[in-house]
Amino acid sequence: MMHFIDSIRTAMRERAGDVAIVQLDGTVSPGRVVDYGTLEQECNALAVALAARCAPGSTVGLVAANSIAWIEADLALLMGGHVEVPVPLAFSAEQAAHLLASCSVVLTDDAGQRRFEAWRADAPHAFQAMPCLSIGQLVDGAAAVTARALTAGTQADRVCKVIHTSGTTSAPKGVRIRANGLDALLASLWRHATRDDYRRYLNLVPFSLLIEQVTALYMPFAAGGTVVLPPVGEAPLGDPGAVAADKLALLRRARPSAVTLPPSLVEALANAADRLPELDTAALCEALFGRSTVPLIAAGGAPVAAATIERLAQRGVTVLQGYGLSENSSVVAWNTRAENRIGSVGKPLAHVSCKLGPDGELAVRSASLFAGYSGSDPSACHTDAEGWLWTGDLAGIDADGFITIIGRKKNLIITAHGRNVSPEPAEASYRSVAGVADIVLLGEGQETLSAYVLTATGVDQGALRHALVRHGERWLSGIERASTFVFEADAPALRARLFTVTGRPRRQEVERHVRECQLRESHVRECHVRERHAHEYQAGSLPAAASALHQR
Repeated sequence: MMHFIDSIRTAMRERAGDVAIVQLDGTVSPGRVVDYGTLEQECNALAVALAARCAPGSTVGLVAANSIAWIEADLALLMGGHVEVPVPLAFSAEQAAHLLASCSVVLTDDAGQRRFEAWRADAPHAFQAMPCLSIGQLVDGAAAVTARALTAGTQADRVCKVIHTSGTTSAPKGVRIRANGLDALLASLWRHATRDDYRRYLNLVPFSLLIEQVTALYMPFAAGGTVVLPPVGEAPLGDPGAVAADKLALLRRARPSAVTLPPSLVEALANAADRLPELDTAALCEALFGRSTVPLIAAGGAPVAAATIERLAQRGVTVLQGYGLSENSSVVAWNTRAENRIGSVGKPLAHVSCKLGPDGELAVRSASLFAGYSGSDPSACHTDAEGWLWTGDLAGIDADGFITIIGRKKNLIITAHGRNVSPEPAEASYRSVAGVADIVLLGEGQETLSAYVLTATGVDQGALRHALVRHGERWLSGIERASTFVFEADAPALRARLFTVTGRPRRQEVERHVRECQLRESHVRECHVRERHAHEYQAGSLPAAASALHQR
């Protein structure tokens, strides 16, 4: 069997003059364009430069923006037989130090170098002895080499990556990904997509996420397609400050044949379509995607409200929702063009088997399962003696094999009335309300649920509260609805504190933050009361004011 990296090498040789990567600039024209011949030459040079510094099998960190340099480093590390540890730039110094601890060297681009120096300043003891090398300088300094330099480590199964995944502590878990596992995953994905689907793929989320490496790099390159990168300096979705609605113009400009969207951008896309009610499907696609036909749109990472996907489907825009986890090399199940059941995450891929435990927990067994964790965390998935990975996700599987994800087992809210509520589906529903940037439901041990709401810029909170109440009454059951709301304007600092880099809420941290907000509001109200009473005293209403102050 040919490894996926070898199929990419074949495309490099056979399509040397075709465009492999386009890095857009800030205008209507492309920025830097890299053809397959140049990509092969630069990956070769980087692989040789690394071979002089690191033995095959050594662990190498990758700290870079979504850039051409990131792509070259990723391919060169795969081809050279190294273990790659990609680290999100949004990580704190503590998180980065934990993930990079086993690395013999770290590769950076310009943005990555700046971030690495900031981490070094915050935690000098953790990074002081860690060599940091510039990807560009390594490529420029290496002599021209042949493709033979890339053959090391591409034939046998091995751990090729350590991918971060969020845990319950500040230290991210490292998921050890197998090369053969990625082969099995990609073979199954190609059963449901064509090479033409991946002729032009738009990158929107960090490359440090494994699903984006699979769908934004390995599938387009194996198809001889073009990977379109946003302009330099534009933050990918999931980074602090990135706003989903701002990516709509990029979608039109990039004209993608395939894209993988997080829930926030599916919502933004549906809202944009609703603002264009008079257009037929072809005209709508031109307005949304810069092309007359619908691209292959996959959605994942968190639940998308079924009503949102249905709104787009009614306009002829199909969104194929899936489900995965890093421990399975990303995708577990996926709706396809042939079999798409809105509200589900599709059927398991061909190489995957799924079953439910007595409490509804989903278990997965497949040829793409990981090789264990580097480090430990209470949230780590358990693999039993029969090879079943217990995901921690509550799910349902219908008679036709379609899987519905209910929520995280550990996130289950038990109310004071003994009712069990999985917050994720209701949160996905509430996110479809215009003005909601994000929402987290709370209510453990309480009679009713409350909601912490991050609002979009300029939103009237009173009007939004009314809209959320009406939405809950129409679309959610009584136990799923929030009865009280705490609003704050969306901001990068709040995102960094309260959400992981993959956009999942840190629920315990959100609960603490909400309590702090409520205490501050209570203190402000008390100060206002005292100020009013003092004013009444000065105005001569002594008995009433004195009585009120005495009662307090």
